[in-house]
Amino acid sequence: MELDERKAKILIAIIQTYQETGEPVGSRTISKYTDLKLSSATIRNEMSDLEDMGLIIQPHTSAGRIPTDKGYRYYVDQLMQGDGRQLSPINSFLIQRVDRLELLLKQMAKILAKSTNYATMITGPNYESTKLKFIQLSRVENKKLLVVIVLDGNLIKNSILDIDTQSMTEQELLSLNLLLNSNLNGLMMNEINLGLISNLQEQAGEYGYVVREVLDALAKAMKNEEDMQIYTSGANNFFKYPELADGEVASELIQSFEEKEQLGSFIRDALVEDSDDNKDIQVYIGNELSVDTMKDCSVVTANYELSDGIKGRIGVIGPKRMDYQKVMDSLR
Repeated sequence: MELDERKAKILIAIIQTYQETGEPVGSRTISKYTDLKLSSATIRNEMSDLEDMGLIIQPHTSAGRIPTDKGYRYYVDQLMQGDGRQLSPINSFLIQRVDRLELLLKQMAKILAKSTNYATMITGPNYESTKLKFIQLSRVENKKLLVVIVLDGNLIKNSILDIDTQSMTEQELLSLNLLLNSNLNGLMMNEINLGLISNLQEQAGEYGYVVREVLDALAKAMKNEEDMQIYTSGANNFFKYPELADGEVASELIQSFEEKEQLGSFIRDALVEDSDDNKDIQVYIGNELSVDTMKDCSVVTANYELSDGIKGRIGVIGPKRMDYQKVMDSLR
């Protein structure tokens, strides 16, 4: 579908006005908004054509028009142009030093929510493609061993293993630490194969079973398919938009947002779609969303990559009349 210049400008005016007001847009408003210098009657004819194309809809007989999902999609794909606006709160935050990746993601979710006035979600990275930085084994009790796993980006995972270490000397524990770190540091999970595991168990001698337990803990810590970390912020922003603030709608949205199970499914599907490392920003509008409780919303997502192997997904959730340009600029 291609629109001529007049229809395109009218559609842009309807969408941008509706973004600001949340009220159906009439021809008189458009006649003041655009530089077309057209009469209200001419604009009504053009709006009727846009309605026939399925790009706008008249919710009530006496009301103006509002964009449809199809209209938003056409706007995002064909009409929207970046304005290169500066986003100083985000820019200033990004140059600050943050030692822990979890802290960075939580803070970024908060600042994005504040900057855009929408809700935000950020997934933790896919640990299976993240490199191992360090392993530390420490005796906690006679029959417990603390395993501290440090990944790139200073991601830290802890695990306590039920292993009888009473007969293990401090020198033997130190040797196990040296063995594991000298062979595993810098590797991704998919690079730790059966041959390497067998070799490490052989070198560990009588403590080969400890090596196996530690590697099992490592695999569990780096696997996130069933337990994807999702950091969220800005759920209260839903109440700023009347179409989302209705009691039942808002309740379902907040529940989905806080429980995160459906968000996790949606993000996993989005990651599969973009498995070719496509970093372009993706926009999901209304019925394009797989989360039933978010059919009145739009979600704009993008991949992030902080260093080799540390990749995840970042997204902004708002009403369908969200300011797509501001959100996309924020994500960039």
